[in-house]
Amino acid sequence: MPTTRSEFLKQLDEVQSYIDRLSDKTAADIRTLDLALKGDEGAATGVIAGRKAERRLREAIESTCLDIMLLQQPLIAGDLRFVSGAFRVVSDLTHIDEMTRDVAYLSQTIPAEALANLRDDFSRAAEHVARMVERSVQAFREQDTDLANAVFAMDDKVDAMYADAEQTVVKLIREAEHGARHLPELLMVAKYFERMADDAERIANWAVFRVTGVHDVHSQQTVIEKSETAGE
Repeated sequence: MPTTRSEFLKQLDEVQSYIDRLSDKTAADIRTLDLALKGDEGAATGVIAGRKAERRLREAIESTCLDIMLLQQPLIAGDLRFVSGAFRVVSDLTHIDEMTRDVAYLSQTIPAEALANLRDDFSRAAEHVARMVERSVQAFREQDTDLANAVFAMDDKVDAMYADAEQTVVKLIREAEHGARHLPELLMVAKYFERMADDAERIANWAVFRVTGVHDVHSQQTVIEKSETAGE
């Protein structure tokens, strides 16, 4: 039996509320990695222990979305785009949160002297990626394509960080007098931050989809053309 319109709107609000909570948790976990990579064992343990909370939020979002799709028919186009987009947003947020736990595990195995080589870079990356997650979800919530485009542009900084980290690690491996143990793990941490940023971009893509109904993998050329047009 179809739900009433008021119940339906309440369900939509619940989905967005759950997404916001998952986004807040994920951004907080990313920022906590800064402490974990500085040797804070409690911070690493806290991130690792967050799996159950992430799973509860993901299941709540998916369950509510399924109820909407099964019981509220037919869905108008805008509502359908929100529900289908929410499915993908929660998938990307979950993937990011999973990667924070992988980095937390690595922080427990890489010696402090090895982490010192890229500690400042990781600190900046953690804050930058956390902001990308927050802004991409905000773009989805507020149906703001300009904010989504800003998230796309932010990814350049993370890509540059990874390229610099790669050069640093290669240099350290070549110069290592007693082997290069743990240095490849440093590059793994940098790669995780890059992949988190890519997932944040995907969320921004779903924000655009919610507005336009078109889902297209973002290309840098789109941002360049938008910036050039704005500057004319």
